[in-house]
Amino acid sequence: MRIAVTGAGGRLGRAVAVALAAAPFTGLAGPISWHRTDFDLDDPDDVGQLLDRDRVELVVHAAAWTDVDGCARDPALAMRRNGEATAVLAAAAAARGIDLILISTNEVFDGTRSERAYLPNDPPAPANPYGASKLAGERGAMEVFARGTAGGSLGIARTAWLFGPGAPDFPTKIAHAARRAALAGEPLSVVGDEIGTPTYVADLGEAIADIVESGDISGIRHLVNGGRASRAAWARDVVARLGIEAGIRDVAQATFSRASSPPLWGVLEPTALPDGRVLRTWPDAMADYAPILRRSVKMRE
Repeated sequence: MRIAVTGAGGRLGRAVAVALAAAPFTGLAGPISWHRTDFDLDDPDDVGQLLDRDRVELVVHAAAWTDVDGCARDPALAMRRNGEATAVLAAAAAARGIDLILISTNEVFDGTRSERAYLPNDPPAPANPYGASKLAGERGAMEVFARGTAGGSLGIARTAWLFGPGAPDFPTKIAHAARRAALAGEPLSVVGDEIGTPTYVADLGEAIADIVESGDISGIRHLVNGGRASRAAWARDVVARLGIEAGIRDVAQATFSRASSPPLWGVLEPTALPDGRVLRTWPDAMADYAPILRRSVKMRE
């Protein structure tokens, strides 16, 4: 199967490409990695020619503008990159009968509830420009596939709080900040009232490969590691695994001045994979990631 991965240079795109490369159904050549020079969110109109050139059968759309504060500062640009460019890709794929898996986010929900995790069929209601732009991408893709006649299928995979190798992620940032705090003899202040589902990109990549292998990508899925945590609890897990002697102090999200306000309750209910299992818990995933994180932090010292 000829599968293209957009945003293949990013944290998520790389993880998806690695998982698909290990899958026998992609052949010896593995997936086709599309970088920004191939598919540019700021200039998506030639994507039909790209699909034809590479004879693609399925696209995993991992490319996105994920700078939530940047999206808040320029909502129009966020909508063009995450909403309109996704719709252009979806239209080109649907017209050719090419399947599409769109990676979306927990931030399509406003996070005003608590205790009950969001299900795929819960009504979206984004509270910030990033979430609004990603929801526009979802709806644009659903619209073109709903009226398409060429036979392609659409799958939407929402995820949250991604961590893993690549540009500094939350655990990496916490590790460096905690070391500075320890040297200063002060606790590190971390948001304690924002709750979510930390998700390891390697696990997400494998989940997407499993879904593709099943032959049924259609529908909305929530692909997140099990469990939930506040940002502060996650930070405590990081410093404990790395042996950093720093205290973590819970503070309210409102303590920090930001352009964007992420949902306070961003917990997604994990969707079962085709074999009936769900992704392992985030602490189990962190246990696998900890050695990689430790090496990464040392390299950046």
